[in-house]
Amino acid sequence: MPNTADFILERLRQWGIHRIFGYPGDGILSMLGALDRAGGDPELIQPRHEEMAAFMATGHAKFTGEIGCCLATSGGGTIHLLNGLYDAKLDHYPVVAIVGQQKRMSLGAAFQQEIDPNTLYKDVSSDFVQTCMAPVQARHLVDRACKVALNNRTVATIILPEDVAMAEAEPSPPRMHGAVFSSVGWTRPTMIPPDSEVKKAADILNAGKKVAILVGQGAAEASDEVVQVAELLGAGVAKSSLGRAVLPDDLPYVTGPIGLLGSTASQAMMSGADTLFFIGTSFPYAEWLPKEGQCRGVEINRDGRMIGTRYPMEANLVGDSKETLHQLIPLLKRKDDRSWRSKIEKEVAEWWRVLDKRAHDKADPLNPELVVHELSKRLPDNAILTTDAGSVANWWARHLKMRPGMAASLAGNLATMGPGTPYAISAKLAQPGRPVIALVGDGVFQMNGLAEMITVKRYRDRLSDGPLIFCVFNNQDLNQVTWEQRAMGGEPKFEGSQYIPDVPYAEFANLLGLTGIRCDSPKTIAEAWEQALSANRPVVLEVVVDADIPPVPPHIKKEIAKKTAKAVMKDPDRVSIATKGAKQKMHEFTESLKPSSRKSDE
Repeated sequence: MPNTADFILERLRQWGIHRIFGYPGDGILSMLGALDRAGGDPELIQPRHEEMAAFMATGHAKFTGEIGCCLATSGGGTIHLLNGLYDAKLDHYPVVAIVGQQKRMSLGAAFQQEIDPNTLYKDVSSDFVQTCMAPVQARHLVDRACKVALNNRTVATIILPEDVAMAEAEPSPPRMHGAVFSSVGWTRPTMIPPDSEVKKAADILNAGKKVAILVGQGAAEASDEVVQVAELLGAGVAKSSLGRAVLPDDLPYVTGPIGLLGSTASQAMMSGADTLFFIGTSFPYAEWLPKEGQCRGVEINRDGRMIGTRYPMEANLVGDSKETLHQLIPLLKRKDDRSWRSKIEKEVAEWWRVLDKRAHDKADPLNPELVVHELSKRLPDNAILTTDAGSVANWWARHLKMRPGMAASLAGNLATMGPGTPYAISAKLAQPGRPVIALVGDGVFQMNGLAEMITVKRYRDRLSDGPLIFCVFNNQDLNQVTWEQRAMGGEPKFEGSQYIPDVPYAEFANLLGLTGIRCDSPKTIAEAWEQALSANRPVVLEVVVDADIPPVPPHIKKEIAKKTAKAVMKDPDRVSIATKGAKQKMHEFTESLKPSSRKSDE
């Protein structure tokens, strides 16, 4: 007879969950037995650590639109999931977590591995965290977990005591008071705001002369509509990090990234705008948005709790981006004056020229911007692109020219170290025919990426259909924090915290039977990318890059400039920093002074 664990897997399968990321332990032995009996549907993908299982589940949800699912044993395994689950919660993706628990009779006895997951998960899984106290509960707990995860775009957790998991399944409760008869099935609702609010939004946008649009991941299904709106309003469009794939970067009015990782074109647009239009984003950094009172604001967000929380908005459109824009577009009037659009397009063209020059600045030994610049020229169609926390995220955000059909993501709101590599693995498992490329720093690769290459080794045959590349930026420095020490803390680089050992990443990949490529010269980086993209197995491309190439923000605030100058005076790398930093910033000024270019509002 099937036990409760068997029933849970069958119910998850009915919900469309065919892959579970998890690591074994004695608190989930019944689930492991059931997975063995399930014959690969759902299949278990075994990473090297439970945190990676949660990241993989989140990556699966991000790149497929399906529910991600992860599994961990009681005690430490349950604790390890948390970081990856917070990534799903904060970026609003559906993940169901199943965690083990000691047998019911031992609870409260301070038994080995006994923790209180209900309390531990009260925040990360605040919308649904329940313990399966009897086999008859399993049906409605699985159903509700999946419904809550999908409906609220969040984490839902089932805590499963081992004795319940091994008990005989009870698929249908007795017909009595208190029984619950739940079902599989959920349909995403269409949310649209009232006509009166749409009319108000149209009036504001029609009145604006200098409209700036900012899109995030909530606009992912509304690309065509965003283009229509931008064309009608003569607007420019900036993209949050989570909105990298919403619009292609070859559109002349797409100003690219915004914020510390942003472009001068986005900064100039926000500085000069008189109307701000948020579509599917909760970009949090006010210092990179127009000043309060400078712009009239319109926002579309399906989460009414978040609307109008980043900038004062006059029209608050609570609804889905695509459907709301369908309502709005017929009310918009095409602007005859295209001078604002013309200015934006000149700023964008200038920005791409600046990036090209920055990428070709001399470095010791290799400019990290050149690495991404050369990749951008060679990006395969339909590529999936991931990255991680660190200075590499700057180059990923700025230099990669997204094209239609591509996908990209990172840990946006949690901004944690760790997800770039597991995202790439789960994306490749889910969509094996698509090229997948992860750009990660050496710090995070040492934290978990090296170990996950063993996972890649295990599933190599399934990960070798087209490119799967892990590009590791080797600069022996926790580089983003080093620059933050200088710019925000006014402190020089502290070698005790920032230095990390040199590791032969490419050699390690070769030892595992993967393809390892090492590049430390600007003369061979193009060839290295060609080799990596044509390899017949997963690749670790190790690029030895200069730690002193600064991730220069699009606008340097006075306080940041003062702190950086103070820090650099005492910094062990002060000469190199001063030379390379000044040269990087100088490209902006030389471009802005050209007759064919209009000076930025910076």
